[in-house]
Amino acid sequence: MKPLPISFFRRPAEVVAQDLLGATIISTLGGARASGRIIETEAYLGRDDPASHAYRGRLHRGNASLYATPGTWYVYRSYGIHWCANLVCEGPGPGGAVLLRAILPAEGVETMRGRRGGARDRDLSNGPGKLCQALSISDALDGVPMRGSDVLVVGAGRETRPVLVTPRIGISKAADWPLRFLIEPAGTRPAGSEGTCPSIRRPSVPALSFRARTAVRP
Repeated sequence: MKPLPISFFRRPAEVVAQDLLGATIISTLGGARASGRIIETEAYLGRDDPASHAYRGRLHRGNASLYATPGTWYVYRSYGIHWCANLVCEGPGPGGAVLLRAILPAEGVETMRGRRGGARDRDLSNGPGKLCQALSISDALDGVPMRGSDVLVVGAGRETRPVLVTPRIGISKAADWPLRFLIEPAGTRPAGSEGTCPSIRRPSVPALSFRARTAVRP
């Protein structure tokens, strides 16, 4: 399969975040091939989103990649510990992006186990930091166009199972905005999805009044 085209990412982040569910991410970093199916994402809307690194047009060396061409990798370190991988959307300009939160491992599971220090299979890639460690993603990928990188995203299409929507995790600003999207593979539950429901309250904020989508997509 070919990597997703730039046009796929030239759309609102919350739309891209939903459409990435079910796509496959393939990493050849570190001399080994590892892949998985994307099962959890979060959207960050850029300059209008208080939780975004691009809120009100903030620009500095650490977030410059957010303003790059759609489909560019934006990788940052969370809490000074974990790398987090995002794909730029809409731009260049608005600073929107989708955070990859979890994948279901497919190829290279032994490689992922080694990188994750012997973590249980259920914990190999069920969080943004774990995902990056399992796929060997670091800031070396930051600012690199996805289509020309060693980490490709392929095969996105409409997910046939219900998509759960919840508020984003681990943020304090705009914490009730329904911008976390996930699917549950048979017999699994992505980290942090406990207590999710098929419908949640829309945020009463102008920035989302024209952008919020349905709480569950059939």
